[in-house]
Amino acid sequence: MGIEVNFEGKIALITGASSGLGARFAKVLAQAGAQVVLASRRTERLKELRAEIEAEGGAAHVVALDVTDFASIKSAIAHAETEAGPIDILVNNSGVSTTQRLVDVTPEDYAFVMDTNLRGSFFVAQQTAKRMIARAKGDPKKQHRIINIASMAGLQVLPQIGVYCMSKAGMVHMTRAMAAEWGKYGINTNAICPGYISTEINEDYFATEQGKKLIQMLPNKRPGKPEDLDGLLLLLAGEDSHFINGAIISADGGMTAF
Repeated sequence: MGIEVNFEGKIALITGASSGLGARFAKVLAQAGAQVVLASRRTERLKELRAEIEAEGGAAHVVALDVTDFASIKSAIAHAETEAGPIDILVNNSGVSTTQRLVDVTPEDYAFVMDTNLRGSFFVAQQTAKRMIARAKGDPKKQHRIINIASMAGLQVLPQIGVYCMSKAGMVHMTRAMAAEWGKYGINTNAICPGYISTEINEDYFATEQGKKLIQMLPNKRPGKPEDLDGLLLLLAGEDSHFINGAIISADGGMTAF
């Protein structure tokens, strides 16, 4: 017995796909056979990623998306379905952060984080789900997947990024609310909560003395790699996850275990 990974005929929309985890998620799903729709504001980076995916035999499309702009969300999702077809899988990955004490947070800082991480993610999922629900009413056996990329910071408060923690905690409850309301339409909504993952954004930090001290505090004594999330992504995106709905799954090397 085994799980067969085959996403042929599936359409996957990945937000925040221009770098980091989003780019990795797109590559993994494309390698598994899905047509991927790459979405973010940085379309030039998306075009480079599309070229990489196509060079490896995959299929990719590019759409411009600003998750802080509701009109942009509606337009991007419509464009994605026109270009590629009905969306089967949404990887809701866009996210930003600021670093400061809570007493120093400005209204601009608060809006910057919340508008992307919580408000933006909600409306991307909502607008995608509306289309999924309409299809499910015509075909009750139709299965869809929404994967919200939260964070261990949504489960455990970390210093200096309190607003980010708040936004990701909201995303955790958002996932559960979506699972409860949309499950009857064959939409399984789950969240991945990554821990410290080394990407191009933070790899220099992990090489500093402060970064090295942080690594020594981690149970596995190393930050994760983007590929450490591959198996979980493929499980939640695939049909073998048909009974997994509303799950909040940590992938943090044990950081939230204590």
